[in-house]
Amino acid sequence: MRHSLPALLLGAALLSAPAAQAQKKAATKATSPAATAAAAPAFPYPIQQRQLANGLQVVTVPFDSPGLASFFLVVRAGSRDEVEPGHTGFAHFFEHVMFRGTEKYSKDQYNDVLQSIGASANANTSLDRTVYHMTGNARMLEKMFEVEADRFQNLKYPEHDFKAEAGAVKGEYTKNSASLYTQLNEKVADAAFDKHTYEHTTMGFFKDIVDMPNQYEYSRTFFDRFYRPEYTTLLVVGDVKPDEVNKLADKYFANWKRGSYQPSIQPEPAQTATRSVHIQNANFPPMVSLSYRAPAFSDQQKDFPALDILTTMLFAENSPLYEKLVVKEQKVRFVGGGPNYTRDPYLLTMRASVVKPADMAYVRDQIVQALDELKTKPVDAKRLADTKSALKYGFLMGLDAPDQVANALAQFIWLTGDANSLNRYYALYDQVTPQDIQAAAQKYFVPEHLTVGTIGPNATGGL
Repeated sequence: MRHSLPALLLGAALLSAPAAQAQKKAATKATSPAATAAAAPAFPYPIQQRQLANGLQVVTVPFDSPGLASFFLVVRAGSRDEVEPGHTGFAHFFEHVMFRGTEKYSKDQYNDVLQSIGASANANTSLDRTVYHMTGNARMLEKMFEVEADRFQNLKYPEHDFKAEAGAVKGEYTKNSASLYTQLNEKVADAAFDKHTYEHTTMGFFKDIVDMPNQYEYSRTFFDRFYRPEYTTLLVVGDVKPDEVNKLADKYFANWKRGSYQPSIQPEPAQTATRSVHIQNANFPPMVSLSYRAPAFSDQQKDFPALDILTTMLFAENSPLYEKLVVKEQKVRFVGGGPNYTRDPYLLTMRASVVKPADMAYVRDQIVQALDELKTKPVDAKRLADTKSALKYGFLMGLDAPDQVANALAQFIWLTGDANSLNRYYALYDQVTPQDIQAAAQKYFVPEHLTVGTIGPNATGGL
């Protein structure tokens, strides 16, 4: 299974989804498709949405992909929901164990079914959700419903299978933690948060992973809490009809029993001073990261899209900051960043890969200076308009296959529970003004809300 750890790598993986597609295009004039998108709903396909009596959301998007359909189950439970001490990593663990089979379909039989319908299945976990997905023959849609409904309602795994998967999770953690980027991510999250469950990454705390083989009974509790219809959205995109999808949802999911569990997630207290973490390593390219407290995703307020646009403009390849640090001075290999799309307030992270350790403080100061200038000087109106168009055009360019369409919608489903949130959010882009950009910079880029992360050869971080 693939795993979507937040901010795991440099480059586009550090940016918000639309911003990553737009930074190279931010200064180009809007093309006619983008201009058209600005006047119409950003999502170009009809969204049919209904809710079953048990709370399961069913979303259908007919899409011109003859003979092909993507089937997604979005579970709004991620590492954010791991509220009990000693029990982190279980959202990610179930990404593994959900493929262990049921009494009706063993693991091998499940794989045989997928092969027979020409489908491929996978899953990924993040802070706020776990997503299961397959894409295959649209004419075999009912079989997709049957096998997925069976494992979501009737998952069975004996203790020895549980221990085997817990061992696999530990091996994955060990492999991932060999990356200094992963280590820095963990250190930054742990330093930036004291109360909220965003303090631990999707993989969880290592001490909990080591103990996971002893937590078989707790794993059953976790499954019973979160693998329930009220936490889940069924999303089908492709060569399908809404009536067909709704009938199959009724047939296979209507009897799934609703749960009653609600996690108690502690809000994070206000940060009152800059925090810092450092990894000493003389054989790794020096790294500077600046992580500011950022708002939760919202499709009602302009703060989030303003920050998305702001960072896109700040790090575009023709931006003054990029041209100075990367092109002219050549002190930086890469610089970029943006807000993370999360249900609760999280971090807006910016990172620079620095050529020489002696320049780490200089690079940090240049980024902070550029942010300070945004607080006092309104951005150019034309450049703002071009950046908005680039963001929307980049989004539209990514909607050329049913799984890509489903992925785009799934993000807004796990953030808000409503697929139509996508259009509400992108409509906010049109409303963002230079004054909104300035206000967002003043509100969020303050030293008291900053966590600095560094990788470098000395013991103090070079800052």
